[in-house]
Amino acid sequence: MFYTEVHHSIRDIPAVEWNQLITDPDASPFIRHEYLAALEISESVSVKTGWQPCHFTVRSRQNGALLCAMPAYLKKHSYGEYVFDWAWANAYQQNGLEYYPKLLSAIPFTPVGGSRLIGSHQQAQEMIIASALAWIKEQKISSMHLLFPLIGTEELLKKFNFLRRESIQFHWQNQSLDRPNEQLQDFNEFVYTLNKKRRNNILRERQSVLDAGVSFEHKPGATLDSKDWDDFYTFYESNYINHGNAPYLTRSFFELIGQSMQEYIHIIFAIKNNRRIASSLLFRNREKLERAYGRYWGSTEYVSNLHFETAYYQTIEFCIAEKISVFEGGAQGEHKIHRGLLPVNLYSMHYLVDDRFANAIEDFLQREGNSMHRYLNELVEHQPLKKI
Repeated sequence: MFYTEVHHSIRDIPAVEWNQLITDPDASPFIRHEYLAALEISESVSVKTGWQPCHFTVRSRQNGALLCAMPAYLKKHSYGEYVFDWAWANAYQQNGLEYYPKLLSAIPFTPVGGSRLIGSHQQAQEMIIASALAWIKEQKISSMHLLFPLIGTEELLKKFNFLRRESIQFHWQNQSLDRPNEQLQDFNEFVYTLNKKRRNNILRERQSVLDAGVSFEHKPGATLDSKDWDDFYTFYESNYINHGNAPYLTRSFFELIGQSMQEYIHIIFAIKNNRRIASSLLFRNREKLERAYGRYWGSTEYVSNLHFETAYYQTIEFCIAEKISVFEGGAQGEHKIHRGLLPVNLYSMHYLVDDRFANAIEDFLQREGNSMHRYLNELVEHQPLKKI
């Protein structure tokens, strides 16, 4: 009825077939063939970087139609994932076992929820998971992980004894308090959905950037040229270098998505003294209830509160103007809740071949999950929304 294949390049799978499987409105643009191909062509993901492409597909034996696909990578480390399992790797090593390589289904360097199994054929979804698990056991690979899958994927994975791990991100909702079920009309209405302390803090931060002589330029993907991408990459790279790290993504990656994903991209540049000094990259999913995804802020000149203005407030203004429903601010950073981004529970799913470690990690995840839910409840209690 079906057969499974493993592909060591996304380009082995026709883009039209892959993209036709993306039907969920919350799938995110990062699962698109163009994005994954740009990662490979630019060598941002490769054997050398520790991200060996290992994509799974299920096809019909009757007509060869692609029914389900799962992007996946053989990982030699845990960098660029935003779900931290270094302690698991150390425990394996201390017991004379190898944790790496592991099989990971995720969008590299991108902690965004979305489809990990594309295609709605239920039997094909079950087969792709069963085949992947059989493959890791045959290859003597320690484990398989799906990071930030869509709600609903959990039920399928639990049938195969995957373990759930909780995580928290911060999202902004385009929702009027005074007009239920309607979106905000402008930024002023947004700040007046917040309590007085947070509202005044945001207004002070915005004014300080204005007083520093900074203005902003918004550029949709279709208007971007090589000079724009050069400037953006300078800021992106500087953010990593300032933290003592090399950037994950290459300059050519951004050039490629700039050509193939124009309608999904938007860049905000900060300008001072007629010179660009910072930028923030947004993606948008172009669905009816549209989402924007904040990615890759960076600057080459310090201006107090410039990060908040460029990466959050300019983006929120843009989302209100474009009637975008949700702005996903990414992983980590409690500072986001003070600026109107509210906590959201995401999760990942994990399968460990060794039953001894699976049992120990299941116990750990239960305790960690309880702590995470308590933390989430505390964040909700202290959210900055005005009481009505």
